[in-house]
Amino acid sequence: MAWCDTCDRYFPTRFSLIQHLRSSSLHNWCEECDVDFDSWVGLKEHWVQSPQHDYCQYCNEHFGDYDDYADHNDQFHAWCRPCHKFFRNDLGLHEHRRQSPVHSSRYCVPCKQLFQSEANLHSHMNSSIHRPRDIVCPGHNCNATFVSQSALILHLEAGTCRSGINRAIVNRVVRERDTNNIITDPSRLLTGPGSGGRNSEVTYSATGAAWNGYAYECYLCHNEFHSLPALNQHLASPRHLNKAYICPLSSCRERFNTLSGLCQHIESERCGVLRFAPVRQALDGFVSGMRTITAY
Repeated sequence: MAWCDTCDRYFPTRFSLIQHLRSSSLHNWCEECDVDFDSWVGLKEHWVQSPQHDYCQYCNEHFGDYDDYADHNDQFHAWCRPCHKFFRNDLGLHEHRRQSPVHSSRYCVPCKQLFQSEANLHSHMNSSIHRPRDIVCPGHNCNATFVSQSALILHLEAGTCRSGINRAIVNRVVRERDTNNIITDPSRLLTGPGSGGRNSEVTYSATGAAWNGYAYECYLCHNEFHSLPALNQHLASPRHLNKAYICPLSSCRERFNTLSGLCQHIESERCGVLRFAPVRQALDGFVSGMRTITAY
């Protein structure tokens, strides 16, 4: 038999005692911890403070795990997940994130959005949400506008410009202008008569012979693709180009296979190269040189 001390009663089975503890107004029982509290407030405080429980005191709701509990708070309450702190309203949460040294370097005040890293915030601040599209494509019959130099160059490299400019033309113009090899490695850029023409670069393509019995396999990196067009799209990308572009900062010297990749690296300020005036001037000069492409 089972015994209830509070009620001074016997029960024929443990199950019947549990039913009594669950339903009786004389008990404030935590079933998971098998603890009976003196009051409802005591039980509630136990649920709030105990790491054994994922409980929302405002909604009086239990959750199966911490992730569900956290997602609930994100959706319905003014709650800072990293600090595990609740606020009276959204304004309180906003001020917390704006002023806290833990969050301020990753928080966009105008958008009231917290980012995972400073780099993500930097990218957000450099997006069209906060920056005007004031860089105009120099391509003939193309009126596209961009928020950054790297975005413009990516547009040209992708071959989507109405002028017909593509990655090969961009590489050729950079090669012709970067005579001091500030941002390029001449040993990795095609030069001379063997380059195959004014606007050419190495290109790869695959045939049905790339089928390995399970998928279409890239013969350069051995990645597999479900279709031949998908493999050829991969081969047409910059993935397998020589990394001919180099960060000009001597302590960095990171390599990139496209000019847009290098520009994105510089604009991100990840290595701090943009702090140096000669680098900024050189970058502006190379990007300005893109305007001469339309003359070719």
